[in-house]
Amino acid sequence: MERMKKVSLESVKAHFKQWNREMDVMEFETSSATVDEAAETIGVMPARIAKTLSFRGSEDNAILIVAAGDAKVDNKKFRQKFGFKPRMLSPDEVLEQTGHAIGGVCPFGLKNDLEVFLDVSIQRFETLFPACGSTNSAIELSKVELFQYSSAVEWVDVCKGWEEEALLKVSQQLKV
Repeated sequence: MERMKKVSLESVKAHFKQWNREMDVMEFETSSATVDEAAETIGVMPARIAKTLSFRGSEDNAILIVAAGDAKVDNKKFRQKFGFKPRMLSPDEVLEQTGHAIGGVCPFGLKNDLEVFLDVSIQRFETLFPACGSTNSAIELSKVELFQYSSAVEWVDVCKGWEEEALLKVSQQLKV
């Protein structure tokens, strides 16, 4: 398992080499496997962690949705956009499709040529922190870089929950 994590991390670094960004991949002593752990380790709010979610596609290949750390997939929006019910992959299927284990899944250095979609929930941030193939890595990227480096197909609106969080924070700031 440890060897596999190293291979996954190395595939991501190799991916970033084409933009001369492989040295920007951060490796941590502590876990960044979950949104909360990553936020704590990096020192940012959980919403700025760009989580990559893996779903069964309409064919045999998976599709990846990159969303803000505080967003949840909205089944209705997902079905309207893609024409099928969102069904997440099992941990084994994630590894098989992406080459990355749960906790390090990202849209970079993928084992298979998968379609990547970025959810609008991440557009409210200048920079975000996606994982880099291991449970203790990340990179800081702008929205534009994330779109480019992931070879994203398009921006989609398939998540919920984050708008309410954003509105709550704004209203709290206005009361101060």
